Amino acid sequence: MSAVKNISSFRLASLLRREKNPSAAIKLFQNPDPESTNPKRPFRYSLLCYDLIITRLGSSKMFHELDQVLLQLKSDTRIVPTEILFCNVINYFGRGRLPARALHVFDEMPQYRCQRTVKSVNSLLSALLKCGAFDEMKEVLSRIDEYGKPDACTYNILIDGYSRSGCFDDALKLFDEMVKKKVKPTGVTFGTLVNGLCKNFKVKEALKMKHDMLKVYGVYPTVHVYASLIKALCQMGELSLAFKLKDEAYEGKIKVDSAIYSTLISSLIKAGRSEEVSGILEEMRGKGCEPDTVTYNVLINGFCVENDLESAYGVLDQMVEKGVKPDVIGYNMILGALFRIQNWKEGTYLFEDMPRRGCVPDILSYRIVFDGLCQGSQFEEAAVVLDEMLFKGYKPRKDRLERFLQRLSESGKLEILGKVIGSLNKGNSVDADFWSVIMRIVCKEPAISDSVDLLLNTLKEEGLSSTMQHC
Repeated sequence: MSAVKNISSFRLASLLRREKNPSAAIKLFQNPDPESTNPKRPFRYSLLCYDLIITRLGSSKMFHELDQVLLQLKSDTRIVPTEILFCNVINYFGRGRLPARALHVFDEMPQYRCQRTVKSVNSLLSALLKCGAFDEMKEVLSRIDEYGKPDACTYNILIDGYSRSGCFDDALKLFDEMVKKKVKPTGVTFGTLVNGLCKNFKVKEALKMKHDMLKVYGVYPTVHVYASLIKALCQMGELSLAFKLKDEAYEGKIKVDSAIYSTLISSLIKAGRSEEVSGILEEMRGKGCEPDTVTYNVLINGFCVENDLESAYGVLDQMVEKGVKPDVIGYNMILGALFRIQNWKEGTYLFEDMPRRGCVPDILSYRIVFDGLCQGSQFEEAAVVLDEMLFKGYKPRKDRLERFLQRLSESGKLEILGKVIGSLNKGNSVDADFWSVIMRIVCKEPAISDSVDLLLNTLKEEGLSSTMQHC
């Protein structure tokens, strides 16, 4: 970027706004006027300049540079920062899972000539919630009256925090306190509480709370409330009541989303009522709610449970026709079903064909195939998959790998065993304890002495000589 003579704070703000590279932005901020030769007249930054660079650094998680800017802002006594600026900084530290830094910024706000109110308290509580710092949240709550009266946002964050930390009874007490202090609950409040009640198997109480939302508090139930209740009812096998709630949601002009339909479809399949699924899909489309990847995966899972692989493949084709890209979850379900019925040839073919279909296998895909081939004594193919798996940085389950090595040894597949040991050594994918297990197996087989020697040399180089005592 070319140097600009006699640059002003207005000009610097304009340049910062246009600069997309955060590293270049901080260099520009730190040296805005390279032509200046008068150290007695330092550059006069505006609050907007500070706001822009803090936003750029915080969103890029450049926290070291952000700390430097904050230190400069603290000493720039001409500037009186707004509370929202610190709310944003606290939020950035929350996203970065840095609760101590968020607390530190909040505690130091007065040193920046900025008064703390319930607005910054809410930002701090939200950041601590993101970090799972529940004890720190309670500490902030103990002195919250120093900054103003808690509002609905404050209670919503706290109720969510207590619910996530397993203290749901305390969350209910906060709701009672909220009502007592005449702070009106919101849809978010009830959504969190209804979800918590359902997770604690208090569905009757959850249904009552949904009723009281409108009748007592004048708050219309949200789609989140209906989703929690419908899921809980489906888990209980109360499908008729679940469908009744779905219809009630439509009557209340609430747009039922694909997640709710997916829950209902899954429950119908589990209840042996698969013949009703096509009608639900038609209803979805008629209501302007197109099935998404989750919905189709529910269908794939249902067909896989019934070992109806032809229909499962048909769902994949239907997804492509509808412009919905199948994901690795759906493919893994089919892979699992194929290897469960010992169709190793078809399972291996599908696994190898996944990239061509636009879906890259993940660690679960590799584990399904490796475990399935081992179970079916397809040792050579399993060794090839294991080698590729290790090359990609994926690790097999330790117990399955140990079983594989043991079966190779017992079946006399010593050439394959030697290659597997070489792959494991090259992949550096197991720890010293598991090398001990490997050594106990391979040291019994003199025919693979080359692999044993290679392994021993590697262990010596890595200082794991204690492992060799098992030979």
